[in-house]
Amino acid sequence: MSRFWESKRARYLRITEFITTVNDQCGMVPEITKIESVEFAYPIEDVGTDQHGFNLVYEPGEVTERKLFAIKIHTDEGTTGEYVGGNSPGAAQINTFADYLVGKNPLDRERHWSEIKRALRKYDRMGIGPIDIALWDLAGKYYDAPIHELLGTYQTKFPAYASTYHGDENGGLETPEDFAAFAEECHEMGYQAFKIHGWGGSEGSRDLDRELETARLLGERVGGRMDLMHDPACELETFGDTLKLGRALDEAGFFWYEDPYRDGGISQHAHRKLRQKLQTPILQTEHVRGLEPFTDFIDAESTDFVRADPEYDGGITGAMKRVSVAEGHGLDVEFHAPGPAQRHCIAATRNTNYYELALVHPDCPNTQPPVYEGDYSDMIDTIDENGMVEVPEGPGLGVDYDWDYIENNATGSVHVYE
Repeated sequence: MSRFWESKRARYLRITEFITTVNDQCGMVPEITKIESVEFAYPIEDVGTDQHGFNLVYEPGEVTERKLFAIKIHTDEGTTGEYVGGNSPGAAQINTFADYLVGKNPLDRERHWSEIKRALRKYDRMGIGPIDIALWDLAGKYYDAPIHELLGTYQTKFPAYASTYHGDENGGLETPEDFAAFAEECHEMGYQAFKIHGWGGSEGSRDLDRELETARLLGERVGGRMDLMHDPACELETFGDTLKLGRALDEAGFFWYEDPYRDGGISQHAHRKLRQKLQTPILQTEHVRGLEPFTDFIDAESTDFVRADPEYDGGITGAMKRVSVAEGHGLDVEFHAPGPAQRHCIAATRNTNYYELALVHPDCPNTQPPVYEGDYSDMIDTIDENGMVEVPEGPGLGVDYDWDYIENNATGSVHVYE
C-alpha cells in the first residue's frame, strides 16, 4: 500500500474512532448555543461601477466599498462553524430562522435544511446558504476532516478559468484588443480558459459590434489554446441581439454562452428557443432559485450546462443536490464564483469542468475580501503553472478568518441569537 493510501486509511480510522467515542459518551451530542452575524465593509481600489451603477468596472483612482457578512455558530462543546460571504437579503432571512437552530444538534444538517427551506417558501431562500456552509465547517472541525472528505472526495486539484470584470470605458478592458491581449496574458500565466463579461446592451453602452468583434478576436488569438466563455450577465435587450452574438460565438468556437439576455436567466421557453438556433452550448440556472425549478429547467431542455452556488442555492447541502440532479441528466454543473465552499464542492464532484476565478482584470485587484489568514487566496495569481487550484485540506472549510479585521470593519449591523 502506498504512503498516500496509508495516510488516507489512517485518517479514516481516526475519524471513525472519534465518531464512535463521541457517540459512546452517554448519547451526548453537540448543541448550538449561539449564532452571530456581523456585517463588515472592505475597499476595492481602482474599481467603480458602470453608468447604471450596477456592474463593477475598472475605474482608476476610485474606491468601491463592498459589504459581506461573517457568520459564526457556537456549540456547547466548543466547536464553532464559520463562514464569510452572503448578501443583505440573505442576512435578513437569517433573522427568521436563527432562533429555530439554537438548541439544536448542528450535525443534523439535512433536517435543518428541510425545515428552513419550508420556512422560507415565500422568499428566495438566500439565507440558507451561509448558515448551511457554516454548519458544514463546524462538522468538518468536529470530525477533524475537510468538508470534501465528508462529502466524498473525487479530486483535490482542478483547473480554473479567468473570469473578467465587465468591459469599461476607462482604458482597462475598453476594446476588443484589450480583451484579447488580457486573454493572452492569462494563457501565459497558465489559465486554460477565459470568460468575458462584456459591455452590455443598455442605452449609453449598447455597441453590439464591439461585442461581436471581441468574440471574433478572442477566437482568432487564443481559440484552440483556451476554452472561451461569454457571459453578458443578462444585459442584451433583444432576442435578435442575443442571436447575433451567439452566432459570432459559434464561429469563434466558444465553449459556452451564459445568461445572455433580459429574461433574467429564468425563462425555460426563451432558452430552449435559443438553444435550437445555436451551436454554442448554453449555460443557465445561476438565477433559478430552488431545486425543483432547477430540475424543471433541465427537463425542459433549456440548457446544456447548469450552475450551482453554495451561497445562492441552499449552501453546500443544496449545491450538492444540484450536482446529483445534473449528473442524473448527464449534464455538467459549473460552480459560480470563487471561494473555499466552492472548492470543496468541486473536489467532491465528477461532472464539472472549471473553477471560476473572478473577477479579474489586468489593472485592478479582484473582489476577494482581505479576511483570510494563512495562504488561502483567490487572486489572479493563485493558479499553478498548469492553471490549477487546490482544495483546502484543513478541517472544515480549511481556512482561518481574520476576525480582528472583520470586527474592526463592522458596519454596526450585528445580530446575536442565543
